[in-house]
Amino acid sequence: MKPVTVAIEVPQSREKVFDFLDVLGNHEQFTDHFLVDWELSGPTNGVGAKARMKVRTFGMTDSLDMEVVAAERPVMNAEESVSAKGHRRTRGTYRLEEEPNGGTIIEFELEWLQTTLLDRVTTPIARSVIRNANLRALQRLRVKLEELDTEGAG
Repeated sequence: MKPVTVAIEVPQSREKVFDFLDVLGNHEQFTDHFLVDWELSGPTNGVGAKARMKVRTFGMTDSLDMEVVAAERPVMNAEESVSAKGHRRTRGTYRLEEEPNGGTIIEFELEWLQTTLLDRVTTPIARSVIRNANLRALQRLRVKLEELDTEGAG
């Protein structure tokens, strides 16, 4: 399956966005519309941070194990996930591009490293559902970053 990529622009600096995304537990705050029941382990941030959660898509729930596998401050963060009883592997990569106005373009790409037969049969639907879920996650991330700015200013 071809990767799914979504992007959004936020007014925060690339360093501030990276520092928020580097803490794996922070991801629950903007992905809990489809990733629920998070359990964290390992370090809180950086390579080796881990989480176990449930993914809810297509009206089904599946267990998912995620681990941060790469981080380069302030430009990228990558996590790999295993689900479908070990038959599906994905890599999600956040790339942060600095905007001349001081803001940041956040790009998230999800690529499949290993797929199931169901993934291959439902590719167009799966890509659409995943694109929508990930775009919503980035929109929620933008709101969360704005809330943190407001809390910090008060």
